[in-house]
Amino acid sequence: MHLSTEFGVWVAAFLTIGITSFLYKDNPFYKFCEALFVGISAGYWFVSLYFQNLLPKLFDNLGITRMLGLSEDNGAIQNILAGQWDERIWYVLAGILGLMMLMRLFPSIGWISRWPLAVVVGSTSGLYMITYFQSNFLSQLQKTVIPLIDLNKISALAAGGSLDNYFAAFLGNLVLVIGTLTGLAYFYFSKEHKGAFGFSAKIGIYFLMVTFGASFGYTVMSRMSLLIGRLYFLFGDWLGLIR
Repeated sequence: MHLSTEFGVWVAAFLTIGITSFLYKDNPFYKFCEALFVGISAGYWFVSLYFQNLLPKLFDNLGITRMLGLSEDNGAIQNILAGQWDERIWYVLAGILGLMMLMRLFPSIGWISRWPLAVVVGSTSGLYMITYFQSNFLSQLQKTVIPLIDLNKISALAAGGSLDNYFAAFLGNLVLVIGTLTGLAYFYFSKEHKGAFGFSAKIGIYFLMVTFGASFGYTVMSRMSLLIGRLYFLFGDWLGLIR
């Protein structure tokens, strides 16, 4: 055993053991590490959002940094006062909405913060509805509507292609089509699940179970990968038992 002499490694080991101590029971050691993690994360994201969003997109565009002598660029406020209206007027509106959201800190006028919150929720919902419709619905629909027999690959086989590759592609397309149709049959509740239709719905259940099981297994394996990384750090970098 060769213990590490680096202070940072000991701090990381202390915090790792503190977080994992929750597996035994809730304890002050875990609560301290949890509060420290939340506090550092909040501080990091505050600084990151300030320098990546507030400063370049709000303060610089509004001209606040020029007022303080930190920039030479005229902002939206100076342009508006000079009678020049440009696209940066939207930053003025965004700044006003941001100040209105801070009114939640004052109980007597806290209701004002509901208006900018409604704007954020509404605009975000509309934006994500379009993006998810394109990325999830249309993309999955396009990947589902595929030919069982690819004439291009048949032509390639005639020119000396591999039969194994074509059979694997054909089998994959067949499984995808059957799984899609039977999965949709299971969620079709306007017809009683009996006979051939009930059989197809039952097959759809098995496809759904495989899909959910694979997704859950992937999540578990990703968590196990994080755990292995922490254990390797403890037994390798900290205790020196692994080289």
